[in-house]
Amino acid sequence: MLKIGITGQAGFVGKHLYNVLGLYPSEFERVGFDRSYFADGGKMDEFVRQCNVIVHLAGVNRHSDPRCIYDTNVALAENLVASLDRCGSKAHVIYSSSTQEERDNPYGRSKLAGRKMLADWAARAGGKFTGMIIPNVFGPFGHPYYNSVIATFCHQLSHNETPVIEADGELKLIYVGELAGKMLECIQNGQAADQLLVPHTHQARVSEILALLKTYRDEYQERGIIPALRNDFELNLFNTYRCYMDIGRHYPVSFRLHTDMRGSFVEVVRLNTGGQVSFSTTLPGITRGNHFHTRKIERFAVIRGKALIQLRQVGTGNVMNFNVSGDQPSYIDMPVWHTHNITNTGEEELFTIFWINECFDPEDPDTYMEVV
Repeated sequence: MLKIGITGQAGFVGKHLYNVLGLYPSEFERVGFDRSYFADGGKMDEFVRQCNVIVHLAGVNRHSDPRCIYDTNVALAENLVASLDRCGSKAHVIYSSSTQEERDNPYGRSKLAGRKMLADWAARAGGKFTGMIIPNVFGPFGHPYYNSVIATFCHQLSHNETPVIEADGELKLIYVGELAGKMLECIQNGQAADQLLVPHTHQARVSEILALLKTYRDEYQERGIIPALRNDFELNLFNTYRCYMDIGRHYPVSFRLHTDMRGSFVEVVRLNTGGQVSFSTTLPGITRGNHFHTRKIERFAVIRGKALIQLRQVGTGNVMNFNVSGDQPSYIDMPVWHTHNITNTGEEELFTIFWINECFDPEDPDTYMEVV
């Protein structure tokens, strides 16, 4: 079993990679890291000694003082090299650099310097090194005004703010889940390369991305319509947008109930994409679910009985509770990387309709068990 540590474990990419590695408990043991280790040589050495693989993600990409960006990133690489030397480590070090290496800016220069420093260490000490040159990364849980323009736009639109395009450039993009997959392959294959170019998976102008995000706000957030998702990029962008919404305030969303002398009618889901619809009955006191998805879009709609629906973002302890009832039919959608369940809290049988955007495939279920 490989023991893997991630500097920058709490950051945008680090959090996703840490969670992805957790999906393979029989292959990997995750060695915990805290940023304070950089200031404590003993703790840094203890971390390094435990690791077969170290993914160096820690760094700064924005700061009011450009010199701080360069100095901090170079110092972090120097710190890691010093610890590797003290420990006599021959670990496989994977380094996240950037396509900005080719630009004359503090961030690009610092990433290039760090990559060369770690490549020199591997050549001198007999370690293994992979320097990944990474394009623009986007995805759920990134920090607005810091990690990417997509994170900023998602935050602004979902909170009724007005985005402004400063430069309508062409962006070469990779989804954070795709990048974590590339890193996973590198770990599993033991691939070594001083310079490994990670190809982008989509290219679009800033204005094109903003137009799609506005569609997701207008159709999905404001009207509950699942928008057309024509390719993997649009699915990933939509799942990114959903995670910036204020979930606790947005749900549950009440259905529009049409009632006459014959009874009632409710439209459960209006969608411009495909998927699978199913229903379940649940006996009093029984809980279903306790799992999460990394790519699927799922809607729970309670139409009869009483239920407690719970959500918790993987890696956090904050549980969101939603009490729903068939007396006021409503729905809750499950964001990616949020484990969820539903419990019958009433005295009668619970009726729930489920919609999910892809048909179930037992060979690739994208369903991971974790108690809320």
